[in-house]
Amino acid sequence: MSNAIIFEQINRITIVRFNRPEIRSPLSISVLDELHSIVDSVSYGAAGLVFTGVGDVFASGADLREIAAVNGDNARDFALRGQTLMSKIASISIETIAAVNGFCYGGALDLALACGRRVASPNAEFCHPGAGLGIMTGWGGTQRLPLLVGEAEALEIFMMAKRVSADQALEIGLIDEINDDPLARAVEMMSVV
Repeated sequence: MSNAIIFEQINRITIVRFNRPEIRSPLSISVLDELHSIVDSVSYGAAGLVFTGVGDVFASGADLREIAAVNGDNARDFALRGQTLMSKIASISIETIAAVNGFCYGGALDLALACGRRVASPNAEFCHPGAGLGIMTGWGGTQRLPLLVGEAEALEIFMMAKRVSADQALEIGLIDEINDDPLARAVEMMSVV
């Protein structure tokens, strides 16, 4: 496992911590591959799976250098790598929580949306900046976000690259609650399930 992810066990809870805050913890191809392995290996006896970050960064989306290399020959494979991961997370038989401790952009928002619940710190910020970059997510967020926040709000987030604060996210239904320590709260939520 690379240093981009820290993998921890607390009791029967698996915690995946994105660990490259200095570059906003991108979900690069290698990180996606590690996440596939982790999700595939999580025991069905586990109480749950929590995703979180370090410092004031949850994670960002795909690595922009890797996106720049996408062309007609490899675009489908690139999109499927993220789509299949998000589908695995959404359909796993254990509880999943995104403990969003800060910036949650692009593909990281897709990952948070694939989780069953989302807890955010008061300083968390959500955004799908693709419209400003000339790209659109291919990892399932366009399907999941409207189900949580409604079509009009989702379109504004996607088409305007709207930044959403934790308070706004709670108000529109993007997150389930705000907590000063989202990881501790996620672990507590799983302990009472």
